[in-house]
Amino acid sequence: MNQSNEEHMAPRNPEFQQPPREPMFNLPTVVVGLSLVLIGIHLVRVYVLSASTDFLALRLFAFWPVRYLSGFMDSYSWPGETASAIWSFLTYGFLHGSAQHIGFNLLWMAVFGSAVARRFGAPRFLLLSAICAIAGAAAHLATNWGQSIPVIGASAAVSGQMAASLRFIFEAGGPMGSFRRLDTAAYAVPARPLMEALSDRRVFTFILVWFGLNFLFGVWSTPLTGEGVSVAWQAHVGGFFAGLILFPLLDPIKSR
Repeated sequence: MNQSNEEHMAPRNPEFQQPPREPMFNLPTVVVGLSLVLIGIHLVRVYVLSASTDFLALRLFAFWPVRYLSGFMDSYSWPGETASAIWSFLTYGFLHGSAQHIGFNLLWMAVFGSAVARRFGAPRFLLLSAICAIAGAAAHLATNWGQSIPVIGASAAVSGQMAASLRFIFEAGGPMGSFRRLDTAAYAVPARPLMEALSDRRVFTFILVWFGLNFLFGVWSTPLTGEGVSVAWQAHVGGFFAGLILFPLLDPIKSR
């Protein structure tokens, strides 16, 4: 047997095998499922509901700061009454004003939300997203008390997912670290405490750019075409801070 055949038949050392690569579009099931729900709701609004029924849906499920003024419910008849005022802190995140609006949210959720979903698992990922959406609505309410323009969109939840991902994606061995892994273990690297993470130049620069873009968006933002509703940058900020702070409470991986 010649030398080349011997090398071909010799068993490979598993220590030198390359870790399996994940397909680029192999998104977690929970991210795909949530995306399909958001797309389905938007398609129903656009192609199934009449204009009057869609406006009723907005009144029921969008977030309206004006509803929390003292005496508002005594003066106006509102569908859903008090129950709607409670569930709209969350349900506004399932409504979008245009295909572009939902497309941007799904794109960022695919990039950053997928990393969090792989680390947290579906239940924790959905819980984080829900809390960040509620925190976004609360932040918008605090800064726009009594405003009569409703807020819709999953941007606050996606901002929270983005903030949570910053806690580990740049770590050594993480999916965007200097010495990154290419397998699922990249999403299980231990995370640093918040203040240490903020000392990382990449994390700090990302946050500065993110806040800068949201500030510019807030200065020049206008109601979404055809809807008369706004996507508030304050809600983005509320969701982002919630994701940044809540990360260690939901993280299943022991921190450093």
